Order: sequence, then structure tokens, then C-alpha cells
Amino acid sequence: MRPSPVPAAAGVYGWHFEKAPCPDLDAGRLLYVGIAPRYMANRTSTQNLRKRVRYHYRGNAAGSTLRLTLGCLLGIELRRVGSGKRMTFGKAGEVTLSQWMAENARVCWIEHDEPWTMESELISQLDLPLNLDQNRHNQFHGRLTEVRSQARQRARELAVSA
Repeated sequence: MRPSPVPAAAGVYGWHFEKAPCPDLDAGRLLYVGIAPRYMANRTSTQNLRKRVRYHYRGNAAGSTLRLTLGCLLGIELRRVGSGKRMTFGKAGEVTLSQWMAENARVCWIEHDEPWTMESELISQLDLPLNLDQNRHNQFHGRLTEVRSQARQRARELAVSA
């Protein structure tokens, strides 16, 4: 594995894109924020900035709401996989998404011991169209919710993918 500039620490990360994932969004500006770890009252999370950012770049749509959102906006076909409960873009689709992200996605971060204390404030004060949670006030929220819902519905109509 290549060395990562992203620290294995708690914090907030933000995503912007050289090319926007859809024509209605502006390129080159912050579109999404996330935190690592999430607040957990009854156990300690093993997540950190490095693990979370790496997963967004190279994981799959079932484990990354950012990947799910980007793939749906880019028109990559969502499929049911495995038992049929999980949804990803399949092997080829996830590779296509990872390549698009490698070319267009840029991430920044700030270390913070309790990132969950910042998340609500950032989402309420910034225009973050790709965040859905706590972000109903954003003008893109309804459209993004619909795009993701339609992709899930189409996936349910297709056979389970290997």
C-alpha cells in the first residue's frame, strides 16, 4: 500500500471536484463533508480520516454514501450484489467510479478529536449539496434524494449481480 498524506487521526474531511458529477453543480468547490469517527456512545470506533478517505476513494457504494451519490449522479448502474440486500455499482462500475474520482476528486481535512461536534454546524452553515443527512434545507436535497431513489428502484428490478 502506498503511503498516504491523510493522517490516521480523528477529524473532518471535505470533498471538491475538478469536474462536477452533474451539470447542476459547480466544479472546484466544496460539495461534501464527512467525519471520522462517528460518535458512538457505547463503544470506540476504529475509523479515522485515513481509513475513511481511502474507503471513499477505493471502496464501494454499499459502504460509502459519497460513492453512492457520485455514481448515481454520473449515471453508473446500481446493482444488487451478493445476497441481494447490498447495492454497489458492480466490479466494473466501481472501477469506473474510482477512476473518475482519481481524476476529479480532491479531499482536504482537519484533525479534530471530536469531529461530531463540528458536523451539524458545517452542514447548517455551508452549501453542501452532496450531503443528505441533516441537510434538507439544501436546494439540491430533493433532486439528489430522487436520483438515488430511482437508482435503487432500478437495481431492485434487475437480477442480482455476481
